Amino acid sequence: MTRRRTTPETEPPATGAEPSGPGAEPPAPSPADGAAPGTRRPGGRTARTRTAVRDAVLTGLAEHGYPGLTVEYVAERSGVHKTTLYRRWGNLEGLVADALDLAGEDSWIPPDTGSLAGDLRALARTTAASFTDPAAAAAPTAFIAAAFQSERAAEALHAFYAERFTRCEAVVARAVARQELDRHTDAGALVRAVVSPLFLGLFITREPVGSELADRSAAAALAAAHAGVFNSPAESA
Repeated sequence: MTRRRTTPETEPPATGAEPSGPGAEPPAPSPADGAAPGTRRPGGRTARTRTAVRDAVLTGLAEHGYPGLTVEYVAERSGVHKTTLYRRWGNLEGLVADALDLAGEDSWIPPDTGSLAGDLRALARTTAASFTDPAAAAAPTAFIAAAFQSERAAEALHAFYAERFTRCEAVVARAVARQELDRHTDAGALVRAVVSPLFLGLFITREPVGSELADRSAAAALAAAHAGVFNSPAESA
C-alpha cells in the first residue's frame, strides 16, 4: 500500500480572493509542537503546508460557503492528511480562523494619493471593488458569513479588520502632517465611517455598491473629520 503524502510538493493555486482594503483569533496550541496555528514561522515545509491548507480553505469557502466546507475537502484539496489537519488545527473552525490569520499577514498598505480626500476615496473604492466582483468577493463574503456561525471565525475576522484599521493610521498621520486634520483625530473611527455605508449596502440592505457610493461615503467621512466629529473627546476637551 502506498502511503499518503502529507505535504504537497507544490502549492496549489488559490482560487478564492482574500479580504482586502481597510474594512476585510488566537487558535489553540498544537498538541504536536506546542505552537499555535497562525504563528509566524520560518519558510520551508511547514510554511508550504500551511499555505496549501489556507488555499484549500479559501477555495472551499468560495465554492461551498462555510456550511459546505469540511475537513475532508481541505485534506483532499491541500494534499495534507486529515489526521494532520486535526492534530495541528483541531477542527474546521481552527482551519478557517488560521486561514484568515494568514491572510492578515500580507503586505497591504493604504493608498497614498497625496491628499486626505484622495486617500479616503481610494480606500472606499478599493473596499467596494473587492466585494462587487463576484470572483474576488466569494471568499471574503464567505468569511463574513462564517463569522455568524463560528465564534472563532468571528474573532479571527475581528482581528483581521483591526489590523487593517491599524495600518490605516498612516492615512491620518500624513493628513495631520499636511495640516489637513486635527492631530487628535481617531484614525480607526474615521476609516470605519468611510467603509460602514458600503458594508450596510453589501450585507444588510443588499443594494448596489459602486464607485458613486464609495465616493459619497468618503466625502461624508471627510466632512465629518473636518468638523471634528472623530476627535478624541478626552484629547479635544
